[in-house]
Amino acid sequence: MDRSARARGCAAALAGAVVLAGCSGKSENAGRAGNAGPASVRTSAPVSGAGSDLQQQYVKVVDAVLPSVVKIQTDQGEGSGVVFDAQGDIVTNAHVVAGAKKIQVTSSGGGSPANASMVGAFAADDLAVIKVGGVSLKPASWGESGKAQVGQIVLAMGNPLGLSGSVTNGIVSALHRTVSTKGEGAFQGSTIADAIQTSADINPGNSGGALVTLDGQVIGIPTAAASDPQIGAAAPGIGFATPSDTVKRIVPQLIESGKVSNSGRAALGVVVRTIVDPQTGRRSAVAVVEVEKGGGAAKAGIRPGDLILSVNGVATPDQTALTTVLADLRPGQTVTVELQRPDGSKKQVQVTLGQLPGG
Repeated sequence: MDRSARARGCAAALAGAVVLAGCSGKSENAGRAGNAGPASVRTSAPVSGAGSDLQQQYVKVVDAVLPSVVKIQTDQGEGSGVVFDAQGDIVTNAHVVAGAKKIQVTSSGGGSPANASMVGAFAADDLAVIKVGGVSLKPASWGESGKAQVGQIVLAMGNPLGLSGSVTNGIVSALHRTVSTKGEGAFQGSTIADAIQTSADINPGNSGGALVTLDGQVIGIPTAAASDPQIGAAAPGIGFATPSDTVKRIVPQLIESGKVSNSGRAALGVVVRTIVDPQTGRRSAVAVVEVEKGGGAAKAGIRPGDLILSVNGVATPDQTALTTVLADLRPGQTVTVELQRPDGSKKQVQVTLGQLPGG
């Protein structure tokens, strides 16, 4: 896959379409525009007051946090990462490193790239951990995304389009979004619950970077940028980040064992596939292929061949819709599942949800 294909291919869906902000293979050489002659410079008196104070806080936060944000290059593309601890563990998006045979990390200050190894990934939340050795990296300070507020000023730090150590600013635009991203190549796609929506620019290559408050706390990992489903182009000012509370729950498990044993994600206990009408091409339901022995679905009487039409009254015409519904639920909850049997009859059953395995 060439670089332009990677940039186009990272895609996702939020009530239509969302484009993953990663996998860019763009060069940092952006070219020069304008005249060849020297430019005139106009000076002005120093600015003071509230605007100057805010500017100084921006500078202070960037100086403190940017050294903890790294550039990740793989044989598949490029992205960003955030140093998680002093042992060289770096958190990034699973889609940035999925299927990579070679991973290299470069600090935001430049220098020679260091080889990194894969520690583990949890595709459901689009999180992964890689590790570098023999390099001194500064761990980031991780905040509580549960305390984030709409309107709060944030900075997005990463390597958009291969431009190392870039910073954009914006606000927290909304909280508790559920964002589903499409699979590509070795990445199977994800559904992120409690995602933070931000107006800070998120571009290809920002994936896996840091969404930072003015207190210097990382409250999210930029993961996806929205696209307009009508025109297929980027929708400016709408980006999404995996919340830091999810990162702090999942990443230590990956560091410890390379997998996730406590995902905190609800599951029906089935393996499904999407049913597509051959006449119209429309997706109508998900078909149960396998039922986990002893799981919630099995106890409720769900069998292979059944179609799942809805969960708690929300239609599930495809796997993404089903995953999105489950992302907002918790293990142990009981839900109403509407089924269609192979003979065409319909039935509602009560299912006590289990936990999504980490794999």
